[in-house]
Order: sequence, then C-alpha cells, then structure tokens
Amino acid sequence: MSSANLENAITRFVPLVLLGLAIATTVLFGHLRQTEVKPTPLEVLQTQVSHKHVPSVDHTKLAALQREFDSPQEVTEACLSCHTERGHEVMASSHWNWDREEFVEGHGIRAIGKKNVLNNYCVGVSSNLQACDKCHAGYGFVDDDFDFHNPLNIDCLVCHDNSGTYAKSGSGLPAASVNLTEVAQHVGRTSRDTCGSCHFFGGGGNNVKHGDLEQALFDPDREVDVHMATGGANLVCSDCHITRNHQMQGKLYSVSSMNRNRSSCEQCHTEMPHDDNILNEHTLKVACQTCHIPHYAKVAATKTTWDWSTAGKLKDGQPYEQKDQLGNVTYMSEKGTFGWEQNAEPEYAWFNGTAGHYLLGDKVSDQQPIPINQLHGSYADPDAKIIPVKVHRGKQLYDPVQQMLIQPKLVAAEKGAGAFWKDFNWETAATAGMQSIGLTYSGQHRFAETSMTWPINHMVAPKEQSLQCADCHHRTNSRLANLTGFYMPGRDRNVTVDRIGQGLIGLVFLGVVTHGAGRIWLSRQRSAGEPS
Repeated sequence: MSSANLENAITRFVPLVLLGLAIATTVLFGHLRQTEVKPTPLEVLQTQVSHKHVPSVDHTKLAALQREFDSPQEVTEACLSCHTERGHEVMASSHWNWDREEFVEGHGIRAIGKKNVLNNYCVGVSSNLQACDKCHAGYGFVDDDFDFHNPLNIDCLVCHDNSGTYAKSGSGLPAASVNLTEVAQHVGRTSRDTCGSCHFFGGGGNNVKHGDLEQALFDPDREVDVHMATGGANLVCSDCHITRNHQMQGKLYSVSSMNRNRSSCEQCHTEMPHDDNILNEHTLKVACQTCHIPHYAKVAATKTTWDWSTAGKLKDGQPYEQKDQLGNVTYMSEKGTFGWEQNAEPEYAWFNGTAGHYLLGDKVSDQQPIPINQLHGSYADPDAKIIPVKVHRGKQLYDPVQQMLIQPKLVAAEKGAGAFWKDFNWETAATAGMQSIGLTYSGQHRFAETSMTWPINHMVAPKEQSLQCADCHHRTNSRLANLTGFYMPGRDRNVTVDRIGQGLIGLVFLGVVTHGAGRIWLSRQRSAGEPS
C-alpha cells in the first residue's frame, strides 16, 4: 500500500475508533450510575447522628398541655389524647411488665424478669417494691394491687423528659418538687439522661451493678467511651438500642435467657471490620468487646463483692457506715460488707447468647458458689464467642431445709413490719419476705456464697488502646488463662507439637550442615583433581 493510500485509510479509520470509544464510555458511565454502591451500616449511622434531630412538634404550644395537672395520671391522659396507640405499646414492653415470655432451660416456656429473677445485690424486687419502683415506667407500683392494664398508670415522663427536672419518689410517683406542666411541655426523644437515670444507678448507687454503665457516660470523653463521647461518635443509647413501637433492641443478660433481639457491634461494624484478615479471622470466636474494652469501671469504681452476713451491726443502737479513701462505702449496717474495683480488667467467658437463671423457689444444693445466672457456651459451641465479663461475688441468705435462696423483706415505712433495714433481724426479714412471695420458709437460715456474671458491652476504648496479641498469646500472663479446653498459640504448650517443631528444626540444621559439608568435600575433590 502506498503512503497516500495508508494516509487515507488512517484518516477514515480514526474517527470510527474515536466514535467507538465515546459510545463505550457513555455505556460504562451509564452502567456505573445505575449500579450505586450502597453505604455500609456504619456509614448510615454516621450520617444519621451527624444531623441533629429537630422536633416537628412544639409541646409548649399544645392546647392539651396548657393547664395545671393535679396528678401525674392526668399528664398521661393528655399524652394519650394525641399519641393514641402508644399506651398499648408500652403495656406490651418489658419496661412496663418487668418480665417477658421466654424459654428457660430447666423451666420450659415461662415469664422471666425482675419479678421472679434474683440478683446478687438487693436480692429481689417482689418484697421490696417500695425501693425498686423508682425505675418502673409506671406510677405507684408498690404492691400486688398495681393495675398493669390501666394505661393511665404509665409514666411517660420518666423516659421522655427533656427538661432535666423530672425525678421520682420512693412511692414511684413524681417527686413533690416536680412541676408537671413544665415537664409535660418539654418532652421529646429519650436521651442519655433519661436512660441513665435508671440504668447507671442500679443496685443502689452509681456504677454499682454493671461496671460499664455509670454517670460519667452522661458526657464522656473518648478515653471513657468512643461511641458516646461528645468528641467522638456522640451516640445516644437509642442509636444502638433501636426501638420500634416501644420494643427495644437489646436485652439485659441477667434477666434474659434467649438469643433474640440482641443489640450487637456487628449491626454497624459487620463481621469483617478489619483491614487485616488475621484480625477478621478472630471474630469467629472472639467478640469485638473482648479486645476493644480492655478495662471497665474507668471513672467510678464498681461493686465486685457483697457480703450480707456481716450486716446488722450497730453503734450506740444506730446503723452506721464506713468508707475507703476514695469515698466508696465498704461497710453499711443495712447491707453488710462491700468490695470495689476501679479501672478493672474483665474476666472472660464463652457465651452463645443464651443464659440460665436462678428463679424464685428453685431448689439448689449447698454446693458453693450458687450461680445466680449462667452464661452458656464453650469452645466446641459453634455459636459461642469469648466475651469480657464482670463477675460479682456475694453471700446471701439460704434456707438449708428448703434448699433455696431466701428473698428477705428489706424495705418498710416503719419498724415492726419485718423489714431488715428497719428492724435488723434476719429471722423476721426472711419470714416476711418469703411470705410475701408465697414460698415456704423453714425457720432456719444461713449464708451461702453466690456469683453473678455481667457481660461488659460499654466503655469501648479508642482503637489505639485495644488489646495487643501478647495480652492473650502469652505463656505466663495471658488474659485468657482461665479459659481451657482448646489450644492457643503462645499461651499453651503441647508436648507433641513442641517435639515435632524441635524435630523439624533439627532436620533443617542437619540439612544445612550436610549441605555445607558436601560443598566443602566437593571443593576439595575438585582441587585435588586439578593439575599442579
């Protein structure tokens, strides 16, 4: 082909090539526009929390709230006049009923909750409602006469107060200082303040029960909790504990037996959250919290032991208390002797999401300690993971004849009703308490050791402070030293594996020596064969 013909061919061909490229590019970009990359759950949450919620209703302008209220029930009636179906939703919730229907191993399908599960702190609520109902989402749940079917008994304000002035008295009613009109006109979404007013102070004080829920979380820094820190993710409780129709995601393991409706790290971070595949492989058997919550009770100490057997001592006929140098009560006449820990390292347990519980009236041998709850799981369980826990150890009243733990009566308005906190008599407290819940008391009691296990889920540290490999994979100082039944590299020694490894090292060394010796011998042979 002549140069002229070649030039003509190129002139005709180049526009066709450019046109083809333009068409291909258009098709490619059109396909990319149609194939949108969906945001991850974490990106969705970050978008949600970055935009502050603006209420669509100004409650100060609602006609139903422009009045003085003579009773809190009138406030509830005003709420339900607009939020017509919310009362039915609340009355179907565990916040209202203090129990839910679940399958409990050894008991079958039955209602389980605060009403019939004992704990390792003030023991049980049934005979002590006057002290416990401050955190009930109702008005006046102080005895068996409370009407759980009356929606006017619902306390809307305890969860939805945004004024910061609401408080409840010992009768479960609003404190006398509360201005009901002011609070009713300033309601809104739940907050750390409303959730924390109950959940941070369970067991009689700040951070007593959980160890990872305390008043520091009202406004924490990143060192305390990266999720709730105002300088971090700035999440509120309901961002993780998602709620629909007053049914909340996430259940308290101390009163929940089934693995359903849980709140988990994976719902935002997925099951493969790391760039490093080796770390992602750990998530098969290690919960996120295990590495990312190296310490709990970071600010306020948490109660780790409670010995009721020492309670009842008086000075000059009056109850007294003693405190340590940090202000933690170590002895109280009403409650006995306490132990505390601050910035504590968790213990660790296998957990598959299901649990067992000691229910009122359960027969139990005097084998010590008696488990108040049991987290189920093992290395062989495909659903179980290692989680961090706080183990609280106590000493409680026990009936050796009936072989059951005793729920004593602790609270009464006056002396003479059998309440221990008034009369300081275990015999009358045991009699009155067991009678109130319809269980037989033999008339004999002693004190039995008990234990209760609380999973640690809050106070997530910045990732730079998470556990390192050597914290667990260490021969003499492993955090997981108490978990047995499986082989962990770096922590455990297997004689067979060690001998095989030693043998392989020996073979490699022998091979190197043999190879070197052979090279030397061949070199000398060549030198000997060369002519001089």
